Amino acid sequence: MTPASRLAAGTIVVGVAVLGLKYLAYVLTGSVALYSDALESIINVATAVATLAAVSVSAMPADANHPYGHQKAEYLSAVLEAALILVAAMLILREAWHGFLAPKPLEAPALGLAINAGAGVLNGIWSFVLFRFGRRWRSPALVADAHHLWTDVVSSIGVVIGVALVAWTGWAVLDAVIAALVAVNILWSGWRLMRESVGGLMDEAVAPDVQATIASVIATHATGAIQANAVRTRRSGNITFIEFNLVTPGDMTVADAHDICDRLEDALSHAVVDSSVTIHIEPEQHAVSHGAVNVA
Repeated sequence: MTPASRLAAGTIVVGVAVLGLKYLAYVLTGSVALYSDALESIINVATAVATLAAVSVSAMPADANHPYGHQKAEYLSAVLEAALILVAAMLILREAWHGFLAPKPLEAPALGLAINAGAGVLNGIWSFVLFRFGRRWRSPALVADAHHLWTDVVSSIGVVIGVALVAWTGWAVLDAVIAALVAVNILWSGWRLMRESVGGLMDEAVAPDVQATIASVIATHATGAIQANAVRTRRSGNITFIEFNLVTPGDMTVADAHDICDRLEDALSHAVVDSSVTIHIEPEQHAVSHGAVNVA
């Protein structure tokens, strides 16, 4: 099992523990808002299982049927997670509506809030761990899970404050309003995650700052060539694919052109971590006047 897989497995354990604590808080209080918080934790457990499967598949080496590797499995996991987040939000809105129509007073609010707050702290610590290692290992699935857990933490903070207000003011209907606000926050989080994940599946280009770094490296380290054109980039899991045409003088030997390519691949691999570079050599008559990276 890879380190990412072990971290994903840990997320399942944490998710089950948090779910148990939040459901206990709901049982003790009867709060619709706390129920909405517990319902989101069920989604956390389901998505943690999907994340474990995704990082395990993405770690598989390239094969004859998947020559570019299996990294996109992580984007599929993130899309599934976003879809489950949206489902959870709709279920919470349904419960909030029923709670608004028939509000009920809270029972044992202090104990329930303390338990729910403890679950939120546990989620917050684990979210920090996932962010740290997910970004270090460039794992979209782990980072997506971290975003989801952090959304849960923010929701829990809002729920605890809101339910405390319900207990203090006695306005039982406020409990349902808080649950609805939690659902709206979850919907926004799910939409952002869905958009980012679909971008990865659709071979969206890397960020502008990374593109600028690639252009700078080519311009600096392709001495002897004329220009690079048709530069294309995409991300697949933790791998950044870089492809371009390298235009060289017509009388340059294959060996000299190959040396330039080796120099470029080495420089790009240092500038863009976990990159896969493909370079196609073109003669000078294929140089273009627009959209090319000219060699310094």
